[in-house]
Amino acid sequence: MAFEFKLPDLGEGVVEGEIVKWKVKEGDAIKLDQPMVEVMTDKATVEITSPRTGRIAKILAQDGQKIPVGSVM
Repeated sequence: MAFEFKLPDLGEGVVEGEIVKWKVKEGDAIKLDQPMVEVMTDKATVEITSPRTGRIAKILAQDGQKIPVGSVM
């Protein structure tokens, strides 16, 4: 069953984030808590880990792209 990973709320008042660098690519197997992507907000740059084990089917947000909180990545 597919799981849509959305940009989580990264802090109070943060409304968007910029993709700094993906640490995975399409087709990669991924484990729970494995580093997945670095995102920069107006407050900090954070590393987001995988919320579950699975496989990366498609990456929808590219490096350098700004996306709103809650957007499918």
